[in-house]
Amino acid sequence: MGRKGGKGKPSGPAGWEGWDEYAPFYDWENARTLGRRDVGFWRRFAAKAGGPVLELGSGTGRVTVPLARAGIDIIGIDRSAPMLARSARRSAPGAKAARSTRLVRGDIRALPFRNRSFSAVIAPYGVLQSLTRARDLTAALKSIARVLPRDGAFGLDLVPDVANWDEYANQRRFHGRAGAAMLTLYESVRRDRRRGLTTFEERYVVRRGRQAREHRFDLVFRTLTMAAMTRLLRRAGFEIEATLGDYRRGPWHAHADVWIILAKKV
Repeated sequence: MGRKGGKGKPSGPAGWEGWDEYAPFYDWENARTLGRRDVGFWRRFAAKAGGPVLELGSGTGRVTVPLARAGIDIIGIDRSAPMLARSARRSAPGAKAARSTRLVRGDIRALPFRNRSFSAVIAPYGVLQSLTRARDLTAALKSIARVLPRDGAFGLDLVPDVANWDEYANQRRFHGRAGAAMLTLYESVRRDRRRGLTTFEERYVVRRGRQAREHRFDLVFRTLTMAAMTRLLRRAGFEIEATLGDYRRGPWHAHADVWIILAKKV
């Protein structure tokens, strides 16, 4: 999901950090939060494109693989090799995939594809919020516009409550079985209001019998308001077609569970 920052000394935490370590736990945690509520929405959106689709921050293939199984011509791009490895296993022959999912390791700020290569681009589940610096998001939107033709579709969603997330320390968030192991997630949250960043300090405890092992990593997300995001999209050459508040196409409002933006390149 997150992408590596530019050259030189970073001006703040890089949103790409932590995702390699998160890979073994990503699907387990998301089954307890988002689940698959968004997959049908993105499948319908992509099916209308009438051509190849690109998913940004495709991760473990949670969205990419079901769309490929539905017959959609889709490529997933992500920076994290461990995430992509899990996606490849999910889509491998014998994994009941209708076709092999095409996966690319790359940087969404400089997409490694020709101009107008895709009919649609999707950025599910707040992936653009892992671009923690303004210039990185601007570069990504410019790159997305480049790989779309005129009237090409771009769909994204934002996690709306990052800016208001309560700060807490070492809170037990989830506990349950994963195969032969028992997993427990302890989480701390801290906010940098000046930079508009929220850091989730993750501590996973993996227990197998009497043995326990800890895995620690941070995930950093940027606050993006609906007004700011739509303004950036217009500057990048997009027209806003719809703003939605849920995956059933309900209207957007400030307290909606999810903020979805559907746009087209002009």
